[in-house]
Amino acid sequence: MKKTILLLLFLPLLFSCGNKNKKQIEAQQTVTIHPEWVYDATIYEVNTRQFTTEGTFDAFAIHLPRLKELGVDILWFMPIQTIGEKDRKGTLGSYYSIKNYKEVNSEFGSLEDFRNVVKQAHDLGLKVILDWVPNHTSRDNAWITEHPDWYRRDSLGNPIVMYDWTDIAPLDYEKPEMRSAMLDAMTFWVREADIDGFRCDVAYEVPMDFWKIAKDSLVALKPDIFMLAEAEKPELNKSVFDAFYAWDFHHKMNMVAQGKENVDSLRLSLQRMNNNFSSNAIPMLFTSNHDENSWNGTEFERMGDAAKTFAVLSYMLPGMPLIYNGQEVGFNRRLQFFEKDSINWTDKGGFTDLYKSLNILKKNNKALLSQERDGKMTEIINDKSESVFSFKRVNEGNEIVCVFNLSKDVVKVVFDEEVPDTGFTAFPTAETVTPVKEMELKPWEYKVFYK
Repeated sequence: MKKTILLLLFLPLLFSCGNKNKKQIEAQQTVTIHPEWVYDATIYEVNTRQFTTEGTFDAFAIHLPRLKELGVDILWFMPIQTIGEKDRKGTLGSYYSIKNYKEVNSEFGSLEDFRNVVKQAHDLGLKVILDWVPNHTSRDNAWITEHPDWYRRDSLGNPIVMYDWTDIAPLDYEKPEMRSAMLDAMTFWVREADIDGFRCDVAYEVPMDFWKIAKDSLVALKPDIFMLAEAEKPELNKSVFDAFYAWDFHHKMNMVAQGKENVDSLRLSLQRMNNNFSSNAIPMLFTSNHDENSWNGTEFERMGDAAKTFAVLSYMLPGMPLIYNGQEVGFNRRLQFFEKDSINWTDKGGFTDLYKSLNILKKNNKALLSQERDGKMTEIINDKSESVFSFKRVNEGNEIVCVFNLSKDVVKVVFDEEVPDTGFTAFPTAETVTPVKEMELKPWEYKVFYK
């Protein structure tokens, strides 16, 4: 009875990730919604200050061949502009307190140094996007004195304080001149540094009509521009942004890893995404990023022994996986946000090989493409559905079958069908596998098969 109830409850999910009707399929065959290089891409976040001992673009550039070999495709640079000094947090300040939108932070190097990094990345076939902070500036940005009316102010005439962001001043998007200046600054980086897009900070705080104008202007400069919203707001992805932060799913992964919720919460989170977002909106799936690492803890603090398991899951679901710098070596420490820090690049846990294998798997299997070319996702029914998440993705004859034990217990699970079917190969060993209807899974064990 329990299994029947679960099947009825999650029946929409079983088909929602592959709910392309004939009209949608015909449309995707003739229209490219996203830049062509997006569909099988992995995004990699670069914290320039902490990436190397030197903390410069030149020092980072030495790592480009390694990142190419790792199999990442898009380099997302955290903000590289000058940082405000007024009310600065810590010694070096927050990247997200921008003093001059068109000026490179000398801590990292020069504009020419950044151009060289972009050029070297492009020569290797990598794309580069820049973190953009449109909602606010530092409290000593030149605009504060030159255009005081461009800011949101309190009853005493002071720039308002958002949250605990005491080092920034929020902008007023009711001012057309400010919008024009912001757009000019964005296009500057496309023109002058040849970047391929933007990750837009707190995109949900900026009016939608500005984003539409910005997208049109950016596409006019570079038709295959890529836009990632730091937001989980469906309307942003209807006409402007390619991808969004899958925050809800990330938080549910943390809860499951901590034993506070079970697999049903993940199913419901996926169902919400599928119900609320357009079919071509790409969720960015992650187990860490700069905010999570510095403020909420590393993936090992939040997920413990499940960290690798959820990293693999982020690659198997429809969407775009993210690697935050250091994750590919299992770096297990919170990076300081306002001070100089650095990453130990010694891999002691086999994470480099894992991520490299996952990137190869994603590129070699059409079933793992991103929306709207993604493989149909169907859940494989089992008798331990509260602990075991089993599903398949199918696209043009290519098939991926996944089984995840998302619990700290040994689980003996029985499936309603043979898992996998005949002719499958195991990931990452490349061994031929025999179909079975029962499995015993160790705590947090996963199995991935492909054909």
